[in-house]
Amino acid sequence: MNIPSQAGGRFDLVIIGSGPGGYVGAVRAAQLGLKTALVEKDPDLGGTCLLRGCIPTKALLQSAALHHTLRHAGEFGFKIGDVQLDFQAVQKRKAGIVERLSKGITFLMKKNNVQVFEGTGKIEAPGRVLVQAKSGKSQTLETKNILLATGSEAKGLPGMEPDGKRILTSDHILELSAIPKSLIILGAGAVGVEFASIFSSFGCQVTVVELLPRVVPGEDEEVSKELERCFRKRGITSRTGARVQKAAPGPKGVEVTMSAGDAGKTESLTAEMLLLGVGRRPKSDSLGLEKTRAVLEKGYVKVDAVYLTAEPGIYAIGDVVGRAPLAHVASHEAVAAVEAMAGGKPHPINYDQVPWCTYCEPEVARVGLTEKQASERGHQVKSGKFPFSVLARAQILGETEGFVKIVSEQKYGEVLGVHIIGPRATELVSEGAALLQLEATTEEIIATMHAHPTLSEAMGESALDVLGRSLNR
Repeated sequence: MNIPSQAGGRFDLVIIGSGPGGYVGAVRAAQLGLKTALVEKDPDLGGTCLLRGCIPTKALLQSAALHHTLRHAGEFGFKIGDVQLDFQAVQKRKAGIVERLSKGITFLMKKNNVQVFEGTGKIEAPGRVLVQAKSGKSQTLETKNILLATGSEAKGLPGMEPDGKRILTSDHILELSAIPKSLIILGAGAVGVEFASIFSSFGCQVTVVELLPRVVPGEDEEVSKELERCFRKRGITSRTGARVQKAAPGPKGVEVTMSAGDAGKTESLTAEMLLLGVGRRPKSDSLGLEKTRAVLEKGYVKVDAVYLTAEPGIYAIGDVVGRAPLAHVASHEAVAAVEAMAGGKPHPINYDQVPWCTYCEPEVARVGLTEKQASERGHQVKSGKFPFSVLARAQILGETEGFVKIVSEQKYGEVLGVHIIGPRATELVSEGAALLQLEATTEEIIATMHAHPTLSEAMGESALDVLGRSLNR
C-alpha cells in the first residue's frame, strides 16, 4: 500500500475492506469531515473487484476481443497472416492495469487523509476493531462507527474442492500461465459466460454446464436464447438443465459426471480443466459479529434502509449484504451509509433500477424488469425490439449480433425495463438507467433524437417498435 500505518487511535469511522464499497465510503466520509480509517488485509487496495474480479477479467476480455478482431482482419481489408497469441504478455498487461488502478486508490486515500491499516479487521466489541497484521502484530482501533465492506468469495461445490491445477475457482483461472486445450465451466451466469468468451477466443474448446434451463438465467428469456445461439456460432457448447454429480481430477484432466433431461440420463464430459463458476458467498463468518446484535441470514448481514445493522454504529454494504452484488451498487450503498451516519438524508437506492452488465461476447446488459417480472407485478406489458444487424454503425463495426428490447407499461407507456445483447451493450444500458430514473415513456424516447450512425439508434427504434411504428425494418 505504501501508506504508513500508525498506532491504533480514535476514529469517527473504521471501514473493513477496500473494494469499490470500502474505498468510496472512505472518500465520502472524509469529504463529510469524519476521521476515517480503512483496514485491508491485502497489501494492495481495491478489493476483489480490482485485484481478482471485475477489472482483471475485463482486461482479459479486451485482449480476447482484439485477438478475435485480428484473426478476422481480412474482413476489414487487412492482410496480417498468422496471429500469434503471447499469453504471458496478455497477463502482464492485465497485471499492469490492476497495479495502476490500485495505486490510484492509494493516492485517493492520501489525498483525503484516510488512515490505512494493513491487516485483517475484526470487531472486538461495538466501537472496537482489532487489526491483525500478517507479521502477527495487532492493534485495536476505537471508533464511533464501523462499516463492513468485506465483499464475497468464490463458492465451491461439495465433492469438487478446487486444487488450483485441474479444478479452478475464478481466482485461480485469472493466474494461468497458459491456455488449456479444453475447459468445462460450471455455471452460466456472468462469471461463467465471461470466461467462456475469453478462453474460446484464445482457442480453447469450452463447454458451459448450467443447472437451470438457460444460460444467463437472470436475463430476459429472449436474451438468453440469443446468447446461446451466438455461443453455438463461436463453437462454445452450452449444456443447460444439467446437474453435476461429481468431478474426478486426474493427471491429464477432469471427468465431470452429470445428469440431464427429464429422464435424468447420466453422462460424462472430460476436459483439461474445470472452472467452478457457480456463484459467490459473503465474507461474514470471521468478522466478530457474534459479539454484537447484528443478525446474519444465510451468511448475509441484515441491514435497514440506511445499511445499519441491529447493532447501533455498525453498518454493512456490498456483497456481504447481497441486495445486488455488484461493484457500482456497493459504491452507492457506501455513500448512503456514510451520509446517514453523518446525520444526512441519503438518496435511497431503487434496486429495480440497478444496471446489470455481463461482458461476454456479445455483451449483455439490462436495467429494470423483464417481461415476466413486469407481468408478475401486475403490469399490462408491451414490448418492442430492434436488431443491431439493421444499423449502419453495427455493420461498420462488424458486430451485428443481438438487439435492444424495451419493456413498457401499456396504459401510459412508462419504461419498465431495457434489455440489450450486442455491441457496447454495457455502455448503452446507461441510457436505459436514466430512462427508468426519470420515469420516461416510450413516446419520450421516440421524441429524443439519437445521432446517426450510432448504436444508440437501436434504443429509439425499439421504442418505436413498442408502438408498432418501426421505421427501419
